[in-house]
Amino acid sequence: MFYKNYSICFISFIFLFMYSMLNFIFMIYFIMNDLVYFFEWEIITLNSVSIVMSILFDWMSLLFMMFVCLISSVVIYYSKGYMSSELNLDRFIILVLLFVFSMILLIISPNIISILLGWDGLGLVSYCLVIYYQNLKSYNAGMLTALTNRIGDVFILMVISWMLNYGSWNYIFYLEFMNNDLEMKIIGVMIILAAMTKSAQIPFSSWLPAAMAAPTPVSALVHSSTLVTAGVYLLIRFNMLLIDMFFFKILLLLSILTMFMAGISANYEFDLKKIIALSTLSQLGLMMSILSMGFPDVAFFHLLTHAMFKAMLFMCAGVVIHMMNDIQDIRYMGGIWMFIPKTSLCMKISNMALCGIPFLAGFYSKVLILEMVSFSSLNFLVFFFLLYFYSIDNVLYFSFNYVYYNYSF
Repeated sequence: MFYKNYSICFISFIFLFMYSMLNFIFMIYFIMNDLVYFFEWEIITLNSVSIVMSILFDWMSLLFMMFVCLISSVVIYYSKGYMSSELNLDRFIILVLLFVFSMILLIISPNIISILLGWDGLGLVSYCLVIYYQNLKSYNAGMLTALTNRIGDVFILMVISWMLNYGSWNYIFYLEFMNNDLEMKIIGVMIILAAMTKSAQIPFSSWLPAAMAAPTPVSALVHSSTLVTAGVYLLIRFNMLLIDMFFFKILLLLSILTMFMAGISANYEFDLKKIIALSTLSQLGLMMSILSMGFPDVAFFHLLTHAMFKAMLFMCAGVVIHMMNDIQDIRYMGGIWMFIPKTSLCMKISNMALCGIPFLAGFYSKVLILEMVSFSSLNFLVFFFLLYFYSIDNVLYFSFNYVYYNYSF
């Protein structure tokens, strides 16, 4: 059983890593030749309504798939050591692979039906992973996660029923010429609400810190590049439809409030994983705010850079928790850099990237976002919230928590 579990981890790691490299090669080819491939398979036609399976390959879907598969491969390889005492490690790896498959299905789907399959698959498998440790806290967190995401599923189902009026569920065909249609504006509002539930914006933010009951490798995967970024990615795909909407101004306000709330909450939190989860919530608020200003490519850029250093931050936190005999309270963590210097160095590098230290990954995307905000025609209040409460508060709460992390009292 021991060698069987290890072989499943290694085979999954090799497969996902090679697939991510293949996506990288194709992404370079697609960008250089300006290609978009659209595949469509008609399953059934009923009263002029076609149910089709569609796949869209362009530079954005291939690049995002590359990041998802790369992080997933590393997380699975990390799980081989972190979950080594787990008797059912093969079941855990299969759940993670199902999670990755659901995310890939969501990424390559230009059809709202197939998006629902990936969307619902993410919610279902995330529930199974959150309750993996099977205690009362995990059950409560899993139920909160599942029910909150179910709200988003309802909005996606309403979009599917509403798009029956158009005879097809390929939303990508309607983004250009139905900008001023009232029906498409209603669909846009539903898409925004669905994305807010999946990306944990106010008032649906409570499930994200609660989902920390899952194993740490799952947290590294879910809260960096997959579940929480699904809503942002969906809005990036729908951005042509949703531009110049009044509801986008509401989304801007809610995302700024989410950013502010996450920064303040992290100052009063002592659980290491919840601090990083609240940091993710703050970053999601930043992505949503810049997306609501009409800069989808900048939001996508920050989504990718954030996925890399946040996955590393979670994996370093997992090593720290493992070394501390499953203690997550940072008040017990003093001077651990003397015992795990390489992990502490990796954690500091990812933390500096998160704070936007120059010439690290987070610096390029965050400075670009702040530059776009400076050039946009926003009022002073929004500009103040974005510039001050994000750039200053983000550094402050991580500096505050690192005092506890590095020096015991």
